[in-house]
Amino acid sequence: MPFLRRAVGALAVALGLATCVAQAETGEVRFTRQPGLIYMPMVLAEQQRLVEKHVASAGLGDVKVSWVTLTSGGASVDALISGNVDFVTSGATNLLLAWDRTRGEVKGLAASAGAPMMLVTRNPAVKTLADFSAKDRIAVPTVKVSAQAVMLQIAAERQFGEAGRNKLDPITIQLGHPDAVGALLGGTSEVNSHFSLPPYQQIELKDPKIHVVLNSYDVVGGPLSNAIVFGRGKFMEQNPKTTAAVLAAIDEANALIRDDPKKAAEIYLAATKEKFEPDELVAMMKQPGVVFSTTPYGTMLQADHLAKAGVLKNRPKEWKEFFYKAVHGQPGT
Repeated sequence: MPFLRRAVGALAVALGLATCVAQAETGEVRFTRQPGLIYMPMVLAEQQRLVEKHVASAGLGDVKVSWVTLTSGGASVDALISGNVDFVTSGATNLLLAWDRTRGEVKGLAASAGAPMMLVTRNPAVKTLADFSAKDRIAVPTVKVSAQAVMLQIAAERQFGEAGRNKLDPITIQLGHPDAVGALLGGTSEVNSHFSLPPYQQIELKDPKIHVVLNSYDVVGGPLSNAIVFGRGKFMEQNPKTTAAVLAAIDEANALIRDDPKKAAEIYLAATKEKFEPDELVAMMKQPGVVFSTTPYGTMLQADHLAKAGVLKNRPKEWKEFFYKAVHGQPGT
């Protein structure tokens, strides 16, 4: 009997330790995202409570999950570095800048989605980048370092040579996508051009006075992940099960988009109140170059450009340097 009592006692201790281990991770996960179709997986994760689902499946108990929408990648990065959030979803350029600024402490968890970005204008005289003048104003989310601003520099360098890389920077102006749409369609603002992404470019192109000048797909020659989930490496290392649950939530959201795009569109529209019919949104989701995948595409192209331009102090040799190990087995670029 003493042996049995000791065995039962040992089992109770073991179970208690197992419970402590399971509950040793964070009790809260805080996210930011930005507006736009490429952030659909994160909208679905929030609306369907997918993070909560996978956290519970991992035996982590009741974990609080909170979300906030920010219109600027720079604001998202500031929130992350200041410790106000745990994961942000923004462009690859913001990930790279944060990775460089924190000496590798900030890393990408996974891509979320990507879509071609279009530079549109209401100036009928502008057909190519060479036609822009000092009188024009191009709205981008963050001057010089947002995905759109960097793509503009890459395209300018290809058209004007290395010396012309920053030729169009002086006419860019910082404005969140929703505000830029209002300014462009209003017709009275100094902003007469906008480099954005779905669904904003589709909203603008419904106006017959607005036309496309540049498509990022033509510049890159393939898909581009411009929505990436990233966080602090320390948080991910200290909370491996929570981090795996976040990744599983993104995967499940992308599976819903792939398997039932209309349902995904309906959930997204109900949450964002964007003025589209579900079928319109599904058509955007199926356009060439639109990807909903955790595999990061086109990140090294942007890293090389930022390093060459002197924006990054540390030049990564491969994309895995600025991504967490969870996606290292994927065919990223």
